[in-house]
Amino acid sequence: MLDQVTVFLENDKGRLLALTQTLADAGVNMQALTIAETADYGLVRIVCDKPAAAVDALRAADFRAITAKVLAVEVPNRPGGLAELLRTFQELDLNIEYGYCFSSAEGTAIDVLKVRDPELASAALAKAGYTVL
Repeated sequence: MLDQVTVFLENDKGRLLALTQTLADAGVNMQALTIAETADYGLVRIVCDKPAAAVDALRAADFRAITAKVLAVEVPNRPGGLAELLRTFQELDLNIEYGYCFSSAEGTAIDVLKVRDPELASAALAKAGYTVL
């Protein structure tokens, strides 16, 4: 499991730059970033090397930031890789609240998934043969 940083970001010019510069200034390296937006704000989710330091730096700069436990699961980076993982979730009767993916290395992708009980899901996925980071 990973601690994902979630930031509520006003939908104003320059706010994303300010967020990323705050993390850079704090020495935080992002591995993944996704943004879901509405007319007034964005919900930025970040996987990074130092989530606690990221939240501290962001809060000090007046951003609303929290951490959440998420699963990061290695899957083959090929057609059907994600479908196989999702089939396993269905077979295990596990629901996914949200997710996003990114490539990490040759032939491997990482699926970041928010589930209600990440410890239970992590154990079940490991038993099914998946690598949970």
